[in-house]
Amino acid sequence: MTAERFFDPHQRETVAAAMARIIPTDDRPGAREAGTIDFLDRYLSSLDHVYAKPDGSGFEKLEGKRAQAWQQRLDILRDKYVVGVQELDRRADTRFGADFAALTGEQQDEVLTELEKGCRQTADNLAEAQATAGFAPVETPLQQTSVEIELDFLPLLALHTRQGFYADPTYGGNRDRVGWDFIGFPGPASLADVHSGRYSVVEYFADPLGYPGKEDNRGA
Repeated sequence: MTAERFFDPHQRETVAAAMARIIPTDDRPGAREAGTIDFLDRYLSSLDHVYAKPDGSGFEKLEGKRAQAWQQRLDILRDKYVVGVQELDRRADTRFGADFAALTGEQQDEVLTELEKGCRQTADNLAEAQATAGFAPVETPLQQTSVEIELDFLPLLALHTRQGFYADPTYGGNRDRVGWDFIGFPGPASLADVHSGRYSVVEYFADPLGYPGKEDNRGA
């Protein structure tokens, strides 16, 4: 592991290839162009890039129990990726006789689809076991509420790919703002513009009082 890097070259190439199948490049930039692997590699490298300072001047320094908690979380994430890369290569070699990164895009999709089925089976087995034990069935949340360390490798990779594609460029991804451009979001020039009030997202929110009959209720 070098400065701002956690993955070795093979791990980095493998994860980058998988990310490129999650948000592929077509007529628009994808995960590769957005630098999602740079976002993730730096995130896993240390505690130095967890929380950007509101004014955009750098990152907060984690100390004490806060740092200890985050280090434990980071260690779990690192283990998930090390084992995840090994699993991708194992499945790729079993099916196609080569490492995952050496496969064609279509072959990589097959490996990822097979891995996804395994993740779904694990979730189904958990739901069945909980129901048998008298617990309420597991329901799919409307929004992503699971913390990173609770996710299996593939959902974790998908989460980090999305984060690296859409997060503020300060965090190392969303290179040239390709993720924001993809959804038509101009974004601030820097976090400092948000902190100072020079940039606001108020225009993207609906009028909180914009419901029918609001004029009639103001004097109630």
